[in-house]
Amino acid sequence: MMEPLEKRLEKAMAELRTAQESVARTERELREASFAVLSSDRAVRATVGPQGELSGIEFLENKYRDMSPQELAASVLEATSAARLKMNRHVMKAMAPFTEPSSDVPELKGFELDWERIFGPEVLLDDGEEAGRGAQPAPAWRDALGEDGES
Repeated sequence: MMEPLEKRLEKAMAELRTAQESVARTERELREASFAVLSSDRAVRATVGPQGELSGIEFLENKYRDMSPQELAASVLEATSAARLKMNRHVMKAMAPFTEPSSDVPELKGFELDWERIFGPEVLLDDGEEAGRGAQPAPAWRDALGEDGES
């Protein structure tokens, strides 16, 4: 037997209120989120804010003094990219409940997001797949330079 329309509408409104509160709570949490990642050579720590913006950079243990400008740039880019990827995945995880259909109100389907289009394809790879690719590909400029940074 089908539920009366009033009862179904009441359930849908209650779920909508709950969803609105959850979205507001998630937005507050995401506004305060940040991630810091160390470069693989442990020379740089980059911190990104809630929108993936670079909010901090630390050069650790004076390692930068022995690095060429290209090596230092690569370390900064590597750490920054990895921190952004962590933030993007955090956003995906936080938003996941809103993309799923309602179990109580089948008419509320959730919303669809194209995470790959928003953040790029690497966000959909799991950490194992990423490690299998050698983590970060070497920057193209390194192909043109020798070990000492000379062409």
